[in-house]
Amino acid sequence: MKQQVLALAAALAVVPLANAGVIGDARDAQARAEVRAPGAERHWSAWGGEIGLRWNHDLMANLGLSLEAPSGKTATRDYQKHEWFTLRESGGLEFSVKNVTLQEFTGGSLQMRGGYVLRLADGSSIDLRNFTIRVNPHNPLILDIVSGDGKVWFYNDRVMFELVDDNRTLAIRAADLVISPLLAQRIGAPEAAGWEIADMALNTEVFIQGSGAQIERVCSPYPWPGVAVPGVPGAVYEADLFMETFSTQPVGCQNCSGPTGAMDGIAAFAPSSTLRNNVNDGSFEATIPGDPLGTSTALYTANIAWYTKFSGNSAPYNNDQHPYLIWNLYRENADGSIEQIGRSGVKHAFLTVNSGCDDSCNNSHSLGLGCGDTYGVGNNDSPSSMGPRSEIIPATGQWGRCGSIFDSDCNGNQDDSGNDSWTQRMKVREADLEHTSGDGSSFLFESWYLAREEINIYNSMATTSVNPQFSGSQWSLAGASGYRLGSAIDRWVDSTDPGDNEMNTEIDAPEGHAKVAVKVVDLGNGKWRYNYAVMNFDFARAVTEGAEPNLRVISNRGFDSFSVPVPAGARIYAPRIRTGEPNPNANWRFSIGDGDVTWNTDTSIPGVGDNHPPVAVLPTLDWGTLYSFSFVADTAPVAGDVTLHVAEAGSPASFDVATLVPSTSRSMRAGR
Repeated sequence: MKQQVLALAAALAVVPLANAGVIGDARDAQARAEVRAPGAERHWSAWGGEIGLRWNHDLMANLGLSLEAPSGKTATRDYQKHEWFTLRESGGLEFSVKNVTLQEFTGGSLQMRGGYVLRLADGSSIDLRNFTIRVNPHNPLILDIVSGDGKVWFYNDRVMFELVDDNRTLAIRAADLVISPLLAQRIGAPEAAGWEIADMALNTEVFIQGSGAQIERVCSPYPWPGVAVPGVPGAVYEADLFMETFSTQPVGCQNCSGPTGAMDGIAAFAPSSTLRNNVNDGSFEATIPGDPLGTSTALYTANIAWYTKFSGNSAPYNNDQHPYLIWNLYRENADGSIEQIGRSGVKHAFLTVNSGCDDSCNNSHSLGLGCGDTYGVGNNDSPSSMGPRSEIIPATGQWGRCGSIFDSDCNGNQDDSGNDSWTQRMKVREADLEHTSGDGSSFLFESWYLAREEINIYNSMATTSVNPQFSGSQWSLAGASGYRLGSAIDRWVDSTDPGDNEMNTEIDAPEGHAKVAVKVVDLGNGKWRYNYAVMNFDFARAVTEGAEPNLRVISNRGFDSFSVPVPAGARIYAPRIRTGEPNPNANWRFSIGDGDVTWNTDTSIPGVGDNHPPVAVLPTLDWGTLYSFSFVADTAPVAGDVTLHVAEAGSPASFDVATLVPSTSRSMRAGR
């Protein structure tokens, strides 16, 4: 709970609001007089409007919850597919304002018209119709959801605000509706306390009743990446985004039975991720104190464009540029190997609240110096905000809007994506989550933001250890610990301080970055297990058409082959590849010949002939993805090169990467 409250505090710290003056017609004469009165020191307030809810029915079903048909639903529609209801024009949320920025809620409430009856697994129900949104009496940064009997069944967290309609409407674009401890106990699932169960949006009218409406400083033009720093010859502003913290939560489980069942279900998880822009403004300071990657090498911080998709073409790229978020799950096995067992689609960011900073310039579409932002679980799990990785050129941070699932006819208007709740989720096979205490397995969750012109991709990602647990009909990732900036592969093999018989080597190319890491395990009796992992961070040889804002990404493939040299006469045992693909038939083909062991996407059938059509279309090793390869050899490791072949034609056709490979000298076997 403490972490959630702090996250909300950060999110609410800087919310742009309207200019001074009374807005709207439904105001009494006394209120208008108070606004005009010199020196009036009254709080601001908002009332009326509409509230929208998009429930996670998958998670609800796993918890034994369901909703009766709602009453009072309006005809309002939005691309996030909320169900909308009106708010009564009475009461009102009160809040304090400074420098045109919401500081905290100070009291009051809003009431919904109509709503839902929540059914529980035991047959009982909770009447949520006409619920009240009320400021938590113990914390001014929490909004409680209160039923007619006065009980708090949910609360709001990770609230994201924006001013629209010429400053007449305060819009909550997204807020996690979170299960309260009371509801978690009522349904017999105490572990569900704090889980997001719905995404909430709200549009409510703003009227001003006091001070704080004056901007106390004048912001200079936004320093976009590459802009010269005034008065500092040769210096330019640079983009460097940090993943400050994240937490994880289950969002659904299909046919899950747990360790005592068939273990053929599929689980899904999503993060609540908090980022922060670099704090440097002429001197080097830690953005994330105490972390080896926590200080940027960029001396002057650039603002980062944060425009909602299809919101028009804006500076500095003449498009609707915004960051993207992905997340991955990894398993480290007792045999020393690592494998990626889950990967998400791409979350398209849409606004920033610029929390915890002094230089936001009150713009929700530009992340300023040292500013932070949090995207909650419900927001990140939104089907209408997620797309496939194949639409992104990761190394440049460009989105191929034209021909995407959101704009298939390239007319610049947003289409229905066609996603259901599971299309873009990080899907994990139940069998990959199964483990027992002391079996040598461990798990890492990774969350990663991509921002355009980012100078260091490794500090905009982070990992934490998690422990998969099953309860009821739902897997969760419990016991998060050891949060650290950087990637999972760098925690498996430290690139700066590898252990014995370990190595971690980076490919740093204009088209992106990748790493090859290896752990070689002495099995005794002259045998060695070679565990390789290849992580494609943001390497893609993209094929495109057109130009921004009508850019089309035809393909963005990475690598299609991985080869390890082996000496003549060496014996190779137990070759294995793990790609994280749910279909084992999608694994690359294995072969031995010409002094190499090779895995690749070649689907030809030996002995049939060169003209035989492929038997399958195998996936390439694309960005944000880790493949693991292993075999046992009867020779010890020495320094050598492995080869990664690029799937798309071009130069270079492949990369030779320094690592550890089987030696040519059989006298180096164990015991000799």
